[in-house]
Amino acid sequence: MKFLAMQISLLVIAIASSLEGTVQAAPIDDFEGRWALTIPGGRAGWLSVSKEKGYYDSSILWGGGSVVPTSSTYIDEDGNLVVTRVRTQDRKVKGEVVKTHTFTETLKARVKGDEIHITQYNPHRNGKGVNIEEFSGNRIKDLPKAPDLSKAKFGKPITLLKKNSLDGWRLMEDKPNGWSVNNGVLTNNPVQPEGKHIRYANLRTVDEFEDFNLTLEANVPKDGNSGIYLRGIYEVQVEDSYGEPADSHHMGAVYSRITPSKAVEKPAGEWQTVDITLMDRHITVILNGTTIIDNEPLLGCTGGAMTSNEFKPGPLYLQGDHSGVSYRNVVLTPIKN
Repeated sequence: MKFLAMQISLLVIAIASSLEGTVQAAPIDDFEGRWALTIPGGRAGWLSVSKEKGYYDSSILWGGGSVVPTSSTYIDEDGNLVVTRVRTQDRKVKGEVVKTHTFTETLKARVKGDEIHITQYNPHRNGKGVNIEEFSGNRIKDLPKAPDLSKAKFGKPITLLKKNSLDGWRLMEDKPNGWSVNNGVLTNNPVQPEGKHIRYANLRTVDEFEDFNLTLEANVPKDGNSGIYLRGIYEVQVEDSYGEPADSHHMGAVYSRITPSKAVEKPAGEWQTVDITLMDRHITVILNGTTIIDNEPLLGCTGGAMTSNEFKPGPLYLQGDHSGVSYRNVVLTPIKN
């Protein structure tokens, strides 16, 4: 009897241990964190999910534009993360707005390990039916601590502009070209017909880079707007924002992500110096001799990024689809890893 009891006890312990191991090994959905997305159409997107006091919140970047908060974030009865965005659209009759229509776009997500799989439900604007698309993304690795820039090992400086040619650069899209180089000055001149806006091509380097220091001079006309994309992922804003308070959409900012510590822009039409260091997903920006972003972390891609993947080299690209702008003395110095 004692032997049988002992055998039963051992069996119970074995089963309990087996069940415990099974529970621990089972996949557990973990939505919290930052996610690099490839959204419908192949564009770069980004999603951040946080949880505080039992409630979920999220922010999203959808291709272009800014990082914005979502309307709601919750876990449904099936264990899906549900994110909604309330959007508006003007309804027009003969060119005049007769009503502003509100519609809700829904994203349902499941997580498996470091991958997120999302189904998008986007109502048709005419109120009939819904467009359903699927896409995915990956969890973004935790940021390392801010690098010690005094210990950075720099390579040989690379002068990126020829005196009178676009050698080393190429257009990014099959659109009109407004770019030209004359006596070492790279200028974008997107001539527009009256009453219309034609989108001109952005310009990128043929070569790709990882971590580096970039120095250049930029000249923005009145109300001008351009941007410098580092590795094709992070946009440092170039804009005529002289006289306005510091903002994450103004000159020298990391677009919609990092606000400069102070506004030190020069008036439109004047040459401004820009000094940028990108290292270990941290950025420093010195505008006109003043440090306005000091070794701050980059939480993800910005609107207009070529990719949401922050872990591979990419080109320097200049935004040319907004307005005229000029650049000169563009020098990139790689950081050796």
